[in-house]
Amino acid sequence: MLAMVVEAASGAAFMSLMEPLVDEGFVEKNPEASWFYPLLIVGLFVLRGIATYVTDYGMARAGRSVVRDLRMSLMGKYLKLPTARFDAEPVPVMVSRLNYDTEQVAQASSEALKTIITDTLLIVFLLAVMFSKSPVVTVTMLVVAPLIAGIVATVGKRYRRLNTRIQENVGQLAHRAEQILQAQQEVKVYGAQEHELGRYRSLADRLLGLNTKVESTRAISSSTVQLLGATALAVIIFVAGIEAAAGRLTPGQFVALMTSMMALLPSLKRITTVQSQLSRGIAAAQKIFAVLDADEEDDSGRQPLGRARGEIEFRRVSVRYAEEGPSALQDISFSARPGTVTAIVGRSGSGKTTLVRLLPRFYTPSSGEVLLDGQPLSAYPLADLRRQIALVGQQVVLFDDSVAANIAMGRDEFDAEAVRRAAQIANAAEFIDKLPEGLDSEIGDKGGRLSGGQRQRLAIARAVFKDAPILILDEATAALDSASEQLVQAALEKLIPDRTTFVIAHRLSTVEHADQVLVLDQGRLVEQGSHAELLARGGLYAALHRMQFREPGAAA
Repeated sequence: MLAMVVEAASGAAFMSLMEPLVDEGFVEKNPEASWFYPLLIVGLFVLRGIATYVTDYGMARAGRSVVRDLRMSLMGKYLKLPTARFDAEPVPVMVSRLNYDTEQVAQASSEALKTIITDTLLIVFLLAVMFSKSPVVTVTMLVVAPLIAGIVATVGKRYRRLNTRIQENVGQLAHRAEQILQAQQEVKVYGAQEHELGRYRSLADRLLGLNTKVESTRAISSSTVQLLGATALAVIIFVAGIEAAAGRLTPGQFVALMTSMMALLPSLKRITTVQSQLSRGIAAAQKIFAVLDADEEDDSGRQPLGRARGEIEFRRVSVRYAEEGPSALQDISFSARPGTVTAIVGRSGSGKTTLVRLLPRFYTPSSGEVLLDGQPLSAYPLADLRRQIALVGQQVVLFDDSVAANIAMGRDEFDAEAVRRAAQIANAAEFIDKLPEGLDSEIGDKGGRLSGGQRQRLAIARAVFKDAPILILDEATAALDSASEQLVQAALEKLIPDRTTFVIAHRLSTVEHADQVLVLDQGRLVEQGSHAELLARGGLYAALHRMQFREPGAAA
């Protein structure tokens, strides 16, 4: 800010020097003026150059710091938002907010802000210079100022509306692109290239139209302001001529007035033009702070939890995602003891995944409660609760990092021997040792350099390394071939003992040895018992079993 004041004041001081330079150097022909004022001007611009450097560096540093701080705040906030937010808002839109919107705020907080402050200060100082030379001429010029201010205000409102819509469309465009590219095989097989390209083109055309409107508004407003400035210049020349004829204006004062006026026009133009950039920043900031102000996951639990025994109890638990929508779970009650395996089966959409998502409190019951070691889950801090749970899902989540870093996920420092032991227990050591750098080998985006079975065993090794008392297996072998499934199943058998294990299973052959089987249908717990008991009962579980294994006499 100090450098901006010096920069603007230096520009105004240069304009003020025009009066003595012209009057003494050219009218009175003072020989000292021929070398004194040029040296003074050089010194003035050296000072201005230093101030400009400090301004540019300071604002650039501030702008990039704003980007960093906003991105860190946004990412931290996203990781604290309820899972329901991720169900409602596509991830590409969130990524667009992290990348695109923060950049818009940075440009507004550095480049646009610098232009507005520096040019506003310059205008104020130049007006002071002009008043000191001729108040009459200056007041004449200020007649058009309200018109210019009105145009700037009107244009600013239009910019904000347009830029809000532009940012929404950028997020939609990114979301559509990601969907198309991720499903490129299906798009090709079903001949949907033109259809998807058409949907993408409609979004791109809409974005083009909005951007064109912004540029059209900018061009019209800039031209209008310049025309008003030129009109003001013509009026000033006319009034200055009258003042000079009356002896109230010297040649030096006239030159100072004219150069100040000419310096005002670019500043006015820049302030008008920068409205677009500033409006983009304001619109982006509104979206960012809407996220930062959103409600986080409820983390009001205060009862510390070191290592849980793993005793789980569901008491008449119901879950409804929307207030007016259907129930995902209805009146579910059961208990699971430490060292036992609870299998959860049922048709698609029966609520299996919803049930296990209640354990780490990704969702909370609409009614009823879930207890861990006799206490409601909400009594524990989220970090303590989630430290008790290891998760191995069908879709393995791996990061573009080393094998060891993926196994020891969440640890900045870890014991390499402990990581290796976890890999051995998970039957992963045999393929890890064949990688170029072993545990230090990079596995690529989403583990793309590994096979499906290898990725799954890596996820199991992660669960082994965490050594949590509660284990959730969400169809962990459903997408594997028979050979990979056997290796993964063998690894799971080493992981399960001494833990409270929940297994969501599509293949009923994987739950035959479970201590209890929960059969869900349309969100209700319709059957409960061991594999043998449920087969003997001849209910839904037996029907599902017959459908999978085509027992003799079963209906086709």
